[in-house]
Amino acid sequence: MDPRTWTTVDDYLTTNLLGYDEALEGAARVSAEAGLPDIAVSAPQGRFLTLLVRMVRARSVLEIGTLGGYSAICLARGLPHDGSLITLEAEPRFADVARGNIDRAGVGDRVDIRVGPALDTLPTLGDDAPFDLVFLDADKANNAAYFRWALEFARPGTVLVVDNVVRGGTIADPASDDPGVRGTQHMFELMAADPRVDATALQTVAGKGYDGFALALVTG
Repeated sequence: MDPRTWTTVDDYLTTNLLGYDEALEGAARVSAEAGLPDIAVSAPQGRFLTLLVRMVRARSVLEIGTLGGYSAICLARGLPHDGSLITLEAEPRFADVARGNIDRAGVGDRVDIRVGPALDTLPTLGDDAPFDLVFLDADKANNAAYFRWALEFARPGTVLVVDNVVRGGTIADPASDDPGVRGTQHMFELMAADPRVDATALQTVAGKGYDGFALALVTG
């Protein structure tokens, strides 16, 4: 199948199922104008995150990897008005762009952006735990470490979502020397070996290419 079909279908779903979303369109536009990399979730994937937060009735969410705030807006929209999202971003400039986008979307009162490398800020979150849902979408080389921290801050019933785990199919290459692939493979090994976690992963195609996500439930 021509990969351009994936973009056509994404556009169709966005137009005919989701409808125009001024806040998300604006966040994408402002992020592009600021020179941020075009790696945020798509509109259908963003709605998926919103629905997940609602379905698990999450009140406290942790996101690792803010970028321009697109996914943070989607996560925050699923929260009740007294819910909270802590989102971690290593780049101060990205965090500034995200804050503007999040505030313009009207969910700034629910979002706390913590700036600095996630492996430095994660150890400071003990008083904010446990989280009902954790979304991992930062540098993939550290996915295993992020997964360990997510478990540290989880409770039975916490849902973990990890984006970009298929890596264009390279995840299945045992000889890969790509740090993002190796980090994600290590994370899968940890998931499979931990009796407290019930997990799966799904391949996806979308306007931004061939990839996938992992979904895990903390059971104990």
